[in-house]
Amino acid sequence: MDNKGSSPKAGSLLLLLLLVSNLLLCKSVAALPICPSGAVNCQVSLRDLFDRAVILSHYIHNLSSEMFSEFDKRYAQGRGFITKAINSCHTSSLSTPEDKEQAQQIHHEDLLNLVLRVLRSWKDPLYHLVSEVRGMQEAPDAILSRAIEIKEQNKRLLEGMEKIVGQVHPGVKENEVYSVWSGLPSLQMADEDTRLFAFYNLLHCLRRDSHKIDNYLKLLKCRIIYDSNC
Repeated sequence: MDNKGSSPKAGSLLLLLLLVSNLLLCKSVAALPICPSGAVNCQVSLRDLFDRAVILSHYIHNLSSEMFSEFDKRYAQGRGFITKAINSCHTSSLSTPEDKEQAQQIHHEDLLNLVLRVLRSWKDPLYHLVSEVRGMQEAPDAILSRAIEIKEQNKRLLEGMEKIVGQVHPGVKENEVYSVWSGLPSLQMADEDTRLFAFYNLLHCLRRDSHKIDNYLKLLKCRIIYDSNC
């Protein structure tokens, strides 16, 4: 049988299936709260909390990677931003392991607290990122929508991590230590090149830190839930 005539339809169907699968993934993450809204005493098992936190952190990293790629394509081509963005993140003041091998050398209590500190360090910059992207001329929805989503999901992940720490170390009150961000004036600079680099650097750092958080949580889940047998 000659199937050449059906190829365009098959291609369209495949594209539709891919779009639907991406939509379902976004809906499944959005429908997966760490705890019910308004719940005071959230009775979710530590395993379930870790499952949800790992899914959420991976989702945030995917969004941040997509947002950075979109910004790079639209605004950063030919400007040489990447060479200036190395080691200039506001969270560099936090001593974070660079790879899995380094992370494995850190006690799980310290690694949990480090995750909390990094997440808290992004609350303020994510809030301002959304407001400043809204003010950009012809700001693409692909960037704005992801910035809004990451801000909301970072808040949810932080809440979930606080509950995880509360179960792993009940009764221990961790000081709210975090790295202060002072980059708002740069996002509002009149000079276009300076302003665009500030956005580029912030998104670059967000992608970097979200990747670290994603890896740390997978390691912590393996260590705490499966006693490192994974």
